[in-house]
Amino acid sequence: MILLDNEEEKMIDRLMMNSLVAELEEYPVVTVFGPRQSGKTTLARACRPNFGYVSMEDKETRDAAAADYKAFFANHPAPLIIDEVQRLPEIVSAIQTIVDEKRNVCGQFILTGSQQTQLAEAVDESLAGRTSILDLLPLSTEELRQEMGSLSTDECMTRGFMPELHARKKRPFNYYRNYFRTYVERDVRRLINVKNLIQFERFVTLLAGRVGQVVNFTSLASETGVSVPTISAWLSALEASFLVFRLPPHFANVAKRVVKAPKIYFTDVGLATYLLGIENPLQMTAHPLRGSLFENMVVADIRKSFTNRGREPRMAFYRTEKGFEVDLIISASGHVVPIEIKSSMTFGKNLVHNLELYCDADKAARKPKLIYDGEAMKDFGTHKVNCINWRDECVID
Repeated sequence: MILLDNEEEKMIDRLMMNSLVAELEEYPVVTVFGPRQSGKTTLARACRPNFGYVSMEDKETRDAAAADYKAFFANHPAPLIIDEVQRLPEIVSAIQTIVDEKRNVCGQFILTGSQQTQLAEAVDESLAGRTSILDLLPLSTEELRQEMGSLSTDECMTRGFMPELHARKKRPFNYYRNYFRTYVERDVRRLINVKNLIQFERFVTLLAGRVGQVVNFTSLASETGVSVPTISAWLSALEASFLVFRLPPHFANVAKRVVKAPKIYFTDVGLATYLLGIENPLQMTAHPLRGSLFENMVVADIRKSFTNRGREPRMAFYRTEKGFEVDLIISASGHVVPIEIKSSMTFGKNLVHNLELYCDADKAARKPKLIYDGEAMKDFGTHKVNCINWRDECVID
């Protein structure tokens, strides 16, 4: 939940709460990854208000821990929440020692981190078998369902899904401008040596203009004015900070030549909207990339439906070299669920045409879905496509 320090507190329940509680009952340590401002600290403290709390963002705290781990944990004993652990990944080794002394005691530490690279490596090396890992992403449509009833689709895409923005009713464009300056540039600088911030900003903006498209590293390098290896390093840094994610291609048992490069989406569509210079819903309505941003919003939301339950997203896309495409393929138990995503409010047979063709070709396809901005409709056509409004719950099993 989100608690505000004022008289009119607003609470937004987080669906991951149940997963976090369950993991704390089974593991000595639970590590919660996620982008900056996604609500990791709030979730951890709401889940275990009796735990102690320290943040490695505080230099004095970080220096004390680095200088003398034993003294630090004597002053801050378990159970303990340690925030932004990636600022001092070496502390994970000390946590291993403490946990191993009481290996049968669950729920000793909650760790949070907004960068995967160093922290994930430290966790893998020191806490293997001792920790559960969860990814907390920005708010899902289900978590915002009550508030979204008063917002249009274009307003939702303009506002994005960051918890603080909704809880405190902040102005979206200003919020994401400050978010980009405060967190994105700073965190990326910590991960890699960005010599020219103007080129880096252009690169991130180009990515926003290519959401839902197959990544072309050579084209990005040419337009940005840097090398292909630099583009690859910058993209990896954005992924490590949970700002973007890759959607891999799906290799179906179908006699077609498919593309091998991934697609890129932003973890929060609001950041992509800001980077494209869209300041209000009216601009969104007329923007040529509205459909792509709508697709980004839906793909990210389906990803959250997995991570909020503590599950690994099993998502891909299908595209042949001749251009035939299905937006999303979800791998389920022994079958796949093909999904088309359209921003249209009006249903037409053309919206499900590719779904029908794909189901004809792939015998493993089951329960095809159209997610769009129109009215819900069940069992349309030969393959009984389930047409779902994007605001409705869409958990893929």
